Amino acid sequence: MSETVEPLILDLLEWIGPAPRPYPEVIEAWRTSCPKLPVWEEANARGFVAREHREGVGAFVSVSPAGREYLVRHRPPPSS
Repeated sequence: MSETVEPLILDLLEWIGPAPRPYPEVIEAWRTSCPKLPVWEEANARGFVAREHREGVGAFVSVSPAGREYLVRHRPPPSS
């Protein structure tokens, strides 16, 4: 995997944050047609994001447990 994609996957996971975001918002910001920067696609393939449908509201995206673990391992929160 490209060295460029790895930090962008971490950026995506941080951007989604601790609370789910609406699916259309995530796709608008992160989906790309560039085959060299498949950030959304790669995060999805690795199981780092989860989608859920909320009745009457729509689809949401959140960071999966695997995504949280990956984020903490590769970009730990700053110590106080």
